[in-house]
Amino acid sequence: MADIKPYTIAVSDSAIDDLKLRLSLARFPDELKGAGWDMGCPLDDIRRLTKHWQESYDWRAAEHELNKLPNYVTPIQCDGFEALDIHFVHMRSSSSRVGQKAIPLLFIHGWPGHFQEVIKILKPLTEGGGDDDDDDKTPVFDVVAPSLPNFGFSQGTKKRGFALEQYAETLNKLMLKLGYDEYVTQGGDWGCHISRAIAHLYPGHCRATHINMDSCSPPSFLSNPLLAAQAALTPYSKREAAGVERTRWFNEQGRGYNLEQSTKPQTLGYALADSPVSCLSWIYEKLHDWTDPQGRSWTDDEICTWVSTYWFSTAGPAASVRIYYEVSHAGEGATSKFNHEKLRTYSPGVKLGFSHFPMDLMVLPRTWFGTLGEVVFDREHESGGHFAAWERPHELVADVREMFGRGGGAFGCVKERNGYA
Repeated sequence: MADIKPYTIAVSDSAIDDLKLRLSLARFPDELKGAGWDMGCPLDDIRRLTKHWQESYDWRAAEHELNKLPNYVTPIQCDGFEALDIHFVHMRSSSSRVGQKAIPLLFIHGWPGHFQEVIKILKPLTEGGGDDDDDDKTPVFDVVAPSLPNFGFSQGTKKRGFALEQYAETLNKLMLKLGYDEYVTQGGDWGCHISRAIAHLYPGHCRATHINMDSCSPPSFLSNPLLAAQAALTPYSKREAAGVERTRWFNEQGRGYNLEQSTKPQTLGYALADSPVSCLSWIYEKLHDWTDPQGRSWTDDEICTWVSTYWFSTAGPAASVRIYYEVSHAGEGATSKFNHEKLRTYSPGVKLGFSHFPMDLMVLPRTWFGTLGEVVFDREHESGGHFAAWERPHELVADVREMFGRGGGAFGCVKERNGYA
């Protein structure tokens, strides 16, 4: 289509110079002895990363690598809102096997993630199992990985009320615009919630969803008596037993960001927009706390690229946190009437798959997830955290392949391959 255009990430020299100047003028707080990570990011870590970001890190090199991806942009308009230019990566399957049909897969990131979370799983999903795999047991995918509105290199809205309904509408319209009348989704964090919203709102187009975040309510004897009985009688697995403590930690020690972003995002936004060190520390804390310490492997360059994508984002880093406020206040005079509780109800007609990682934010019993819909895939992993596509790409790819491959619970859910030429 004429208004789907290639996109080149091109941060101006003046923006880079401004960043380095701000970093050079940073003022750091003091730190209590022995605080470690208990009170937030350690001072030594932030000093080191700030110095690296200012003196050694090369955004141009990172930008060059990101521009090797098939980046595009196109305007999408939600009902009641202005059209927004939506940035997305679109990699079509390179499979040439006879009879092999690519499955359109919409990869949805969350906060503090962005479209780059897809990088490690992009080629495996589009290329399948390799040349030795001569049948269609291993599925291949056309992958679409957008920057959500208000994130990355997509535009941000200037109007209140852009909540789950609008994020779902934007992404559904993007897939339809690309010619995918039927598709599947994959995501964690907000990618989980937006996938659930799409399943409720567009079940005729979204045929299945694979989720790597635990988010559901326990089954009740009133509404789900069989599931409630199963949950009551099924002993916790090793992951679930440890998950009780992980979930308690998050609810008691890790939710502060959520409360602030859900209530006063504008106040926080001044720090995120004015101070790159504030932006760095706010995001780096989550990259550390939400990943599995076994195998945690963020390099300083990766952290700087991750945070730079927020700092240089089209709408600015403050825009990204507003999703928390808008979703938590949906229905209170806002445009969206699709509230967060709807996500925890049954969505008929859309097959569901779950990959559970022990160091995610909420670690819940597997028996609860039948309350959400027809669960056709469910697997527990022994390691990994919140950023599954980045931390455990091989495991995530294997799970998605099994769910949608021959013999999998969602095999054949998408009738045919389509998409614009």
